Amino acid sequence: MTPSSASRLIAPPARLSLYLAFCLLAACSTNHAEGPPPPDSAQAAAFLDTLEARTFHYFWELTNTTNGLVPDRSPTPSFSSIAAVGFGLTAYPIGVERGYITRDQARQRVVTTLRFFWTARQDSTTAATGYHGFFYHFLDMNSGARYQQVELSTIDTALLLGGVLFCQSYFADPADSTEATIRGLADSIYRRVDWQWFSPRPPVVSLGWHPESGFLAYDWRGYNEAMILYVLALGSPTHPVDTSAWSQWTSQYQWGTFYGQTHLGFAPLFGHQYSHVWVDFNGIQDPYMRAHGIDYFVNSRRATYAQRSYATTNPGAWTGYNDRIWGLSASDGPGDMTVTIGGTMRQFHSYWARGASFTEIQDDGTIAPTAAGGSIPFAPEIAIPALYAMRQTYGNALFSTYGFRDAFNPTFTQSSAAGWFDVDYLGIDQGPIIAMIENYRTGLVWNAMRSNPYIVRGLCRAGFTGGWLTGKCP
Repeated sequence: MTPSSASRLIAPPARLSLYLAFCLLAACSTNHAEGPPPPDSAQAAAFLDTLEARTFHYFWELTNTTNGLVPDRSPTPSFSSIAAVGFGLTAYPIGVERGYITRDQARQRVVTTLRFFWTARQDSTTAATGYHGFFYHFLDMNSGARYQQVELSTIDTALLLGGVLFCQSYFADPADSTEATIRGLADSIYRRVDWQWFSPRPPVVSLGWHPESGFLAYDWRGYNEAMILYVLALGSPTHPVDTSAWSQWTSQYQWGTFYGQTHLGFAPLFGHQYSHVWVDFNGIQDPYMRAHGIDYFVNSRRATYAQRSYATTNPGAWTGYNDRIWGLSASDGPGDMTVTIGGTMRQFHSYWARGASFTEIQDDGTIAPTAAGGSIPFAPEIAIPALYAMRQTYGNALFSTYGFRDAFNPTFTQSSAAGWFDVDYLGIDQGPIIAMIENYRTGLVWNAMRSNPYIVRGLCRAGFTGGWLTGKCP
């Protein structure tokens, strides 16, 4: 069975009972690099229990309880990331279902968060929180005002809205007044977003806007993390972009082959994961994917396999890469410097969008656990053993209070003989780990969002058909 055909076994909600079957296909074969053996199904389940719980508490314990703002990173003091807030809003219902918190605790946290975003200052001044329904990329953790001179961000607003609409769909009790408030606030926040205003070169959407200089010169075109952005922009009942925006977006896709996997290219794995946190693309197709005979879920699976094969081959001869230690995505790194290690000149980076594809290779030996964590629904048979091997190999240096620290680099031995390990956790990397584990195990987020009218409308206007969308489009 090929990897692409095997992916059809993962119809959500996926279950750990499939894990051993997948092991027979790939990850649990006897042909492995040296390292800890892959987990059996019981070990995998216990490991995922621990990983989900620890990752959840990043959002629950570190969020400002007076306004719902989630820190961009911790323990280094930081501003809030609105995308991290979107992941936090996604984590709270998961915490309810897993028994970490009560439903009422989650309701109160969500109401606080949504009320802040609905009432926060929205105007063109530099002291505002947002404008035209959008929000600034980073906000002051306490005041909620724009942090320094960051942009009004369309993609980060979209990731925030993913969490907002998930809460709208999850908190659906018609008899509970707090849940009714959640649904109303979520509706108001989403309907206020003026996608048409943020389309200075219609029908596509610009990346950002500054009050000092206006719109950025770049628009969202070509495959990356912004699928969710266009689904939301097309689904708006108040300020939607034209349906031609989707074909403009797909017109600059790049299709190719990398390490035996033919798919839509984007080098960092976060681009193959973020939109999938909230939208179940398994079995539904837009015109582009219909023409290529797969869907975006299978595409992400192939991209995951390609990265694993790249790490196994290890053309850059980085320390620690093998068939169970892999994963390149945007993450922290050792720093911006050039160092001679073992007689080889190596260039390293701090925060950087690392990745490997036929489109480009950006690799400095830094591995981000979120790369494998966010790919668990697509390829559990290689993603779960990868995370397990990382924990078993590197222990508390990598896996601690809130699960996986953001990144590590075994090649960079200037810090220690074992390599460089980040001290921080990043909200935008923690979020995909907990959400995608839960989507793999129960389909919680996907199932709730299948009934969200705005998500459905956006997908239908983009031309998606088939699968769970059958009968839902006009």
